[in-house]
Amino acid sequence: MQRLYDFLRRHPMWVDGSWAVVLLGISLVGGVAGGYGSPAAAVPLTILLCLVVALRRRLPEKMLLLATAVGVAQLVTDVERGPADFALLVIVYTVAAEGARWASRFALGAGLCAAPVSQLRWPSDQTNVAGNIALTVFMAVPFALAWVLGDSIRTRRAYFAQLEERAARLEKEREAQSKVAVAAERARIARELHDVVAHNVSVMVVQADGAAYVLDAAPDQAKKALETISSTGRQALAEMRRLLGVLRTGEHQEAGEYVPQPDVQQIEDLVEQCRTSGLPVDFKVEGTPRPLPSGVELTAYRIVQEALTNTRKHGGPNAGASVRLVYFDDGLGLLVEDDGKGAPHELYEEGGFDGQGHGLIGMRERIGMVGGTLDAGPRPGGGFRISALLPLKPAN
Repeated sequence: MQRLYDFLRRHPMWVDGSWAVVLLGISLVGGVAGGYGSPAAAVPLTILLCLVVALRRRLPEKMLLLATAVGVAQLVTDVERGPADFALLVIVYTVAAEGARWASRFALGAGLCAAPVSQLRWPSDQTNVAGNIALTVFMAVPFALAWVLGDSIRTRRAYFAQLEERAARLEKEREAQSKVAVAAERARIARELHDVVAHNVSVMVVQADGAAYVLDAAPDQAKKALETISSTGRQALAEMRRLLGVLRTGEHQEAGEYVPQPDVQQIEDLVEQCRTSGLPVDFKVEGTPRPLPSGVELTAYRIVQEALTNTRKHGGPNAGASVRLVYFDDGLGLLVEDDGKGAPHELYEEGGFDGQGHGLIGMRERIGMVGGTLDAGPRPGGGFRISALLPLKPAN
C-alpha cells in the first residue's frame, strides 16, 4: 500500500485523469442518457467539465475559468444539472488549496452564486418558495465546505513549508557555527603550537650554540647545556602531543596520557628554564595567589612565555628581563619588561616580535578571548614592555 501511495503521489495527473474518466462515464450514462438536456450541447459540456478534473492541478486558474464558462453555457443552452457538475466542487477546492489568491476568492464567490442561479434557472416544481430557498442553501453549503477545506490545506502546507525553511535555515546556521568553531579551534591550536615551538626551540638553539662554544674548554658546561636541550625537547614533545591529541577523533585516550595545560604556577618553572638558558629574569609575585579560571591561567602563561622568548631572540647580548604577577581582587595583572637593545623599534611596531608580525596579534587574540586588555610598546632607551590585565570574569 505504501508503494501504491508513493506511486500515486508521484503521478497526480494519472489520478486526476482516472477520476475524470469515471466522472465522464457516470455523466454520460446517468446524465445525458437520462434526459438532462440536449445531447448536442450536453456531451461537449460534460467532456469539458471532466477535462477540468483531469487538469485541475496542472492549470488550476485556467480550469476555474473554463468551469465558469461551462456553467454559463449550461444556463444559456438549458443543460440541467448533472453528475459532471461535481467538477465545480473539485475545482473550487483545488483553487482554494493551490491556486492564486485572486482565483481562490473568485472561486468562493462563483461557488456561492452557482447554487441560487442554478435554482432560479431550474426551480423545483414539487416544492414551494420556502423549499426552494432551503434547497438553495443546501446546495451552496458543499461549495463553502470545499473552499474552506482547500484553504485550510493551503494554510497547513504554508505552515509546514515555513517549518521546513526554518529547519533548513537552522541547519545552515548550525553548519556555519560549526565552521566558525573549527576555525577558532584551529587558530587556538596554531597559537599553542607557535608558543611551544618558538619558546622551546629557541631555548634549544641557544643551549646548542653555547655547548658548541664551550665543548672543548668546559666539557661540564657543555654537558649541562645538552641536558637542558634534552629536557626542553621532552617538554616540547609532551606539549605538542597534548595539542595534537585534540585533533584526534574516534579515539578514547586514557586519562593522564597528555600533560595538563600550563597554568600560573608553572610560570616560575618557565622563568627558571629561561635563567638556565642564560637569560637573567627577575620574577616577583604580588598579592595573594589563588586559583584562577583555566583560560586566564593559560593566557597568562602563554603571554609570559611569548614575551621571554622574544626577549631571548631579539633582545641582543646581555639582555635581562623582569616578570611581575599582581593578584587583584577582580583580576590578574602581568608586567613583562626587558632592557634589550638588539631589536629596532620598527620590528615591534610592525605588530610582533617573531619577524612575521604575529607575536602581538596572538597576544591580543588570547587576551581578547578572556576579556582582558593589553598594553605593549618599546621602553624609552631600549627594550620592550608588555602590560596585561586579565579579569576573572569575561567582559559582556
